[in-house]
Amino acid sequence: MPVYEYEHIEKPCGKGKVFEVRQSINDKPFIECPRCKGPVRKLMSLGNISSKKTNSELRNLGFTKLVKRDDGVYENVTARNGESRYMLRDKPETIPDFKKTIKD
Repeated sequence: MPVYEYEHIEKPCGKGKVFEVRQSINDKPFIECPRCKGPVRKLMSLGNISSKKTNSELRNLGFTKLVKRDDGVYENVTARNGESRYMLRDKPETIPDFKKTIKD
């Protein structure tokens, strides 16, 4: 069963400003907190997407994977021939060439 996040619109209760609820996908969203009955809204949350593919498989499928290594430094672990292995903030020449992977 999925977990959904809700946020108190006004004053938070003992559950906190944001709380999670396990609900069926068919259940109607809450409009009030189940604990304090205050108004709440459902939040958009990030989904959990997992890939079991290796970096070379991702590269062969046309994906680019950047891994943060430091403040403003990302390693392109799927770098192709001629691409910089590291993407650096404020250095546009290090941005991967997406024309190689994205076609019209």
